[in-house]
Amino acid sequence: MSVSPASSRAGWHTSQPAVPGRPPGGQRRPTSTAAPVITVTLSIPLASEESLTPAARQLLEAARELLEHGEGTIISGGPVVPERRTEVVPAGRTPARPLAPTIPSLHILASSRSVLRDGEPLPLTRLEFDLLLHLVVHPRRVFTRLQLLNAVWGYEHAGVRTVDVHVRRLRGKVGVDVPLVTTVYGVGYRLADEARVTLDQTG
Repeated sequence: MSVSPASSRAGWHTSQPAVPGRPPGGQRRPTSTAAPVITVTLSIPLASEESLTPAARQLLEAARELLEHGEGTIISGGPVVPERRTEVVPAGRTPARPLAPTIPSLHILASSRSVLRDGEPLPLTRLEFDLLLHLVVHPRRVFTRLQLLNAVWGYEHAGVRTVDVHVRRLRGKVGVDVPLVTTVYGVGYRLADEARVTLDQTG
C-alpha cells in the first residue's frame, strides 16, 4: 500500500494497487443470491386423508401452503411399487406353499350336554348349548328369532334381541376364527356351511 499527500482540502487518501479480477476502488463483485433448491419426494396415499397420521397430515398441509404461495412445483410420477423379493428355490425342489388355516372342530356330546373344541371342553350355559344343538340338528334351515325363542326358550314372550345376545355370546366362546352361525339378514340365523361340527347322540 502506498500513501501520497493530497491538497489541504481533500486531506490524506489511500490508494490500493489493482488486483486482477477485482474491480477498481476496492469494490467487490456481488455474489450470486440464488436460493437453494430442495427436492422433496412424497409418497402419501391421498384416497382418504382421515387415515393419515398427524405427522403425515402436517407434512401434506405444509406442501400445500408452499404450492399456494408459488414456492414449489409438483412433478408427478408413477406410484411407488414395493420391491418384490423372489424366493430362490434349489434345483429339484418345489416352492413351499403357504399352509391354509385349519378351522377348529366342535364335537357335541348330546347325552352329557358338553361340547369339545379340538378336544378341549368348551363351557356353555344351558341356553347356549340348546341354541347350538338346535342349529346343528337342522343344519340347512333358516330360523327366525321368534322360531328360536319358541324352540330353545320355550316361549315367545321374551324380546327377540335375546336371541341376538345369545348368538353373540356363543360366537365369542367358540371363537371368532370358527365359522358357526350365519346371519341371514332380514330373516334370522342358520348353521354356517363351513362349520365343522359333529354330533354324538349317545355321548
